[in-house]
Amino acid sequence: MASDKLITELNQLLSDFHIYYQNTRGFHWNIKGKRFFELHMKFEELYNTALENIDEIAERILTIKGQPLHSFQSYLDTSNVKAKTNMSHDEEIVSSLLEQLGQLVKQENVVKELATSEDDTETEDMMIALINSQEKTMWMFRSWMG
Repeated sequence: MASDKLITELNQLLSDFHIYYQNTRGFHWNIKGKRFFELHMKFEELYNTALENIDEIAERILTIKGQPLHSFQSYLDTSNVKAKTNMSHDEEIVSSLLEQLGQLVKQENVVKELATSEDDTETEDMMIALINSQEKTMWMFRSWMG
C-alpha cells in the first residue's frame, strides 16, 4: 500500500498540472502576433497532453488507494504552479511555460524518488515518462527562444 506521503505528493502534482493546463488554455486563446499560428497550435497540443496526464495521475492515485483532489479551489490552494492571466506576447508566454514545466519536472522527481523508495515501479515509470516528455518540450522551447 502506498504511503500517505506518496499520495500527497501525487495530489500536489495533480494540482500543479491543473493550473498548468488552464494556463496553456489561456495562452492558446490569447496569443497574438506574427507567431500566432504556430504557437496557437502548439499550445493546443500542450493542453490536450496535460489533460491526458491529469487523468492518468488521478487514476494512479485511485489505484494506490488514495483520493485525488477534485476541486478548483483545492488546486489553487495547493499548486506550486501559479495561475497566469492576461499574457499574449509570445516570448513572455514561452518563458512562463518553461518555468511551469520546470516546476512540473521538479515535482515529478519528488514523486519518482518516493515511488522508488516504496518499490512502486508503476508510479516511478509514469514519472520517468512525464519527465522525459517535459524535458524534451523544454529543450524545444529553449531552442525556439534562441
